[in-house]
Amino acid sequence: MPPGLHLQGISKQFGTGDASVLAVNDASLTVDRGEFVALLGPSGCGKTSTLRLIAGFERVDAGAIEIDGTLVAGDAVHVQPEKRRIGMVFQEYALFPHVSVLANIEFGLRRMTATDRTARTREILELTGLAGLEGRMPHELSGGQQQRVALARALAPNPALILLDEPFSNLDAGLRARVRAEVGEILHAAKTTAIFVTHDQEEALSLVDRVAVMLNGSIEQVASPHELYSRPATRSVAEFIGDANFLPGVAHGDTIECEIGILAARQQIKGPVDILLRPENVELLAAQPGLPAARVRHTLFFGHDQLITVQLPTGTFLTARLGPSDAYVPDLPLQVAVRSPVIAFPRSS
Repeated sequence: MPPGLHLQGISKQFGTGDASVLAVNDASLTVDRGEFVALLGPSGCGKTSTLRLIAGFERVDAGAIEIDGTLVAGDAVHVQPEKRRIGMVFQEYALFPHVSVLANIEFGLRRMTATDRTARTREILELTGLAGLEGRMPHELSGGQQQRVALARALAPNPALILLDEPFSNLDAGLRARVRAEVGEILHAAKTTAIFVTHDQEEALSLVDRVAVMLNGSIEQVASPHELYSRPATRSVAEFIGDANFLPGVAHGDTIECEIGILAARQQIKGPVDILLRPENVELLAAQPGLPAARVRHTLFFGHDQLITVQLPTGTFLTARLGPSDAYVPDLPLQVAVRSPVIAFPRSS
């Protein structure tokens, strides 16, 4: 069975000459049928351009795109957006304000018979938790309900692929977590292949089956949220995903020597390296007589936890994520330890 979506080395350049920008650079990605994948990256990395290439709003300069095994973009091939069987959920929802929830959902079902349209609409209303709201107008709905109507309208024609472009950015922080959980449940229940474009790491890591990290127009790593965070493939991915400390060291195969001791390496590596230390893997212990001490420099308190910045005797700064406590006062001496094994990257010259 072919995958739900396959990108093979797609590229897109905008502009010409010195003003040209290579927005998408040889990007490849395979998404299984029914899989929910986030395309995650900072602003300007090419993720929205990639989404537009998948949707058919832009033509690829190189490479190929297949949806459910059908070539929709490639050499001399460009299938129009309306023929790609794609459902879109936009950042601003793009609901029709002058018609009801029911009419919004039925918009893509005009070619069905009245009986089939009624049955499909009822099914989608139940799936998205909108049953009983079909007679309301969009302005009578909450932001979360409007989001579900937009998703329902996209799902109604039974598309091969759903594309979601920063769909939660218009919601306030309190509502965002609940709505994204609802959307995830709906898409998994519908078993629809879906691509979710976002710059928000928390949204991506908490919502999808896999995450594709896009940096500078290229997809650098595709992995489950847990693997992506705990085993980043490159230093660039490690720096982008979550909070990261880097400590210089020298690797000797399965161990790494650094200023806080000898650490076990998660992979075989030799030579000068930069060790990745997540703040939650840094331990702060009581200072030991006769040993050089680190010093607390400042704290960021969040209630449920806090980030403690310490300065090692060499001057290097590290952050540690700990539970709420008022014990870590400025200039407090302590020892630093690390939960290992650790990931390390060859140090660039």
